[in-house]
Amino acid sequence: MLAVMAALALLVVGGMALVNAVSGDPEQKGPVSAEPSSAEASPSPTQATRSQAAAVPLVLRVTGQPTNVVVRVADAQGKVLTNGTLDTGDTLQYDEAPLQVVATNGGSLQVTIYGEVQPRKPNGQRGQWFVREPSS
Repeated sequence: MLAVMAALALLVVGGMALVNAVSGDPEQKGPVSAEPSSAEASPSPTQATRSQAAAVPLVLRVTGQPTNVVVRVADAQGKVLTNGTLDTGDTLQYDEAPLQVVATNGGSLQVTIYGEVQPRKPNGQRGQWFVREPSS
């Protein structure tokens, strides 16, 4: 029974990898670093960080255990920007929207959308977030 379950799990994971490989763009754009530049002049570090964060559509910070994260552009093409395991301490910033975000362990992530920290998901449970396009 255990061997059947293991084979089924491998089949599902392999199928997902194949679909991502076939439908993914060969030239994947990665996220940019979320670390603020020390060369920027600002009235105070807190104000500068808040204003920068408010302008950034999405910042992901892994504060718990490593977790698998998929970030995809939420349009007809569905381009995958990130698909992999993020380690504790990793921080990724995305400068485009709309985005769909899914994490295997939502409780491991601190998610900030347009400068607003999102409510933490329960540890060990899948987390999903949607980043809308900015209002014009």
